[in-house]
Amino acid sequence: MATTEMIAICPLSALSVDRGAAALLPDGTQIGVFLLEDGSVHAIQQRDPYSGANILSRGLVGTHEVRADDGTVETVRTIASPMYKQVWNLDTGEVIDAGGKQPQAIAVFDAEERDGHLYVASSPHAATDAAAPATGDATPETAAALPTTGRAATPERAEA
Repeated sequence: MATTEMIAICPLSALSVDRGAAALLPDGTQIGVFLLEDGSVHAIQQRDPYSGANILSRGLVGTHEVRADDGTVETVRTIASPMYKQVWNLDTGEVIDAGGKQPQAIAVFDAEERDGHLYVASSPHAATDAAAPATGDATPETAAALPTTGRAATPERAEA
């Protein structure tokens, strides 16, 4: 398995806590990046699989309590679509609330802070069967072999 390259996206100071920002990977893949109150950073596909719009970076960050297979309840970080309000686990991409529609997961990219900058993996991490991205969404095949620098989206490029 090939090593995933980490792409410099932007300084952390360019991000607002609990607000998303759109970014563009060198191959043209649109992602949403997030800096949470606890200091963690996250990156997900930008395309909402339900509406087809590139809007997930404008989604609502929150938490949900979910019941694990063993019956325990855990609190997970979430992102809710600003369009139809479906909710996903921000760490796994698994759909938590499909809004009465067929569950469609989203792609999640590894993200990390290094020397005050946000770095994001050049391709999404492998999804579990429950969290496999919907057809047409970001996959390792559509985001592989990227150059070393990403671009934070400007308002002119944020929605395409």
